[in-house]
Amino acid sequence: MNHTAMPKSLAEWLQHLETLHPVGIDLGLERVSRVAERMGLFKRPIANRVVIVAGTNGKGSTVAMVDAVARAHGWHVGTYSSPHLLRYNERVRINGQEANDACLVEGFERVEQARLEAPEISLTYFEAGTLCALWCLAQAELDLAVLEVGLGGRLDAVNIINADIAVVTTIAQDHASFLGTDISQIGLEKAGIFRPLRPAVLGSESLPGSVADAAIALAAPVYRLGLAFNHSAEENSHLPWCWSGLTATGETLSLDALPDPGLPVDNAATALQALALTGLTLTLKATQNALASVNLPGRMQWIGQWCLDVGHNPHAATYVARHLPVPPDTGRQWAVIGMLNDKDVDGVIAALAPRITDWVCVTLDGERGHTANELAERIKAHGGCVRLCADSPEAGVDAMAEMLTDKDRILVTGSFFTVAALLARSLPQASRS
Repeated sequence: MNHTAMPKSLAEWLQHLETLHPVGIDLGLERVSRVAERMGLFKRPIANRVVIVAGTNGKGSTVAMVDAVARAHGWHVGTYSSPHLLRYNERVRINGQEANDACLVEGFERVEQARLEAPEISLTYFEAGTLCALWCLAQAELDLAVLEVGLGGRLDAVNIINADIAVVTTIAQDHASFLGTDISQIGLEKAGIFRPLRPAVLGSESLPGSVADAAIALAAPVYRLGLAFNHSAEENSHLPWCWSGLTATGETLSLDALPDPGLPVDNAATALQALALTGLTLTLKATQNALASVNLPGRMQWIGQWCLDVGHNPHAATYVARHLPVPPDTGRQWAVIGMLNDKDVDGVIAALAPRITDWVCVTLDGERGHTANELAERIKAHGGCVRLCADSPEAGVDAMAEMLTDKDRILVTGSFFTVAALLARSLPQASRS
């Protein structure tokens, strides 16, 4: 392909990217590193400081809070995360704003030009998107870039960049066909983002020992939740909380009366510790303002009586179940669920079941999508009450709309695809009691 034949619009580029590689996921850094080198991405840092976040769950909320708090202190911040919910532009944000089409199109042109140099190099959709994002961030003269790992860590395309501070949020089983089922080995894959002598922030008290061991082997300073930093928040309390941690020079720093961010407080505490290590001087007022206003669509997001959460593995579902209110005395607690067939469906259902009275099963399009009937059989095996099966999330919501009362609550969960389908439309609010 020559330059004049390149796609012109973002939509055309995204369609083109799906044809570049024979498989959708092809972990490894050799191909993407060679293209990055051709693009000149290694000639200078993409930002003054780089934080990379890996983990099974909690990556997105940690990235969002690092971004919000740093910007509240006046820093210029860019982020890269995936997947998106409604628009591809969500993946790249500069100072809180989604990257515009023109920036992304130019970035993809730079990737394609470098990819097509002899010898031509094949890239996956995610690899090309990562290189485009890095190019866009590098143009913005940032104080801080915050990058979210897509899958694993060691062999993820984001890992071509050296993190100044590397964060691992949680470790649980997900993407078993790529990362396996051994939690210790999964921990090692996530820890692949650590770099010698550079801080490693561990955002859970229950990480496997392999994560800290990997950091210690690199002589990377370890900052572990519950040891180097901590918080006072109690689960589901929604009360002001306190944080304490360490600065880059080893001084203790404390912040009191922090607001509930509406996201996991472990991740908020982790975000603050990562920022404290960048050299940013955290102030109470700016931190309070940031945490009070941070927003991450699709993570325990309430719209009237609807709660939308993209949780798609047992660890995430357990968090959702713990933070849902108990089923109402005079109403029902529904779950609209659609899942992909490479996820632990039984584990997710078992985690949610104690909080759900009525289930609506929906089919997700594509060969990876479970059918509604398949989900219904699994839910019934767990003793759940399936009220409806539908061919899509939208059809499921339409079918249940007349059954809702204003005493009911509805959880939408199981996949980014399930939540995205319903975020893109108006959700019915019951008018009858």
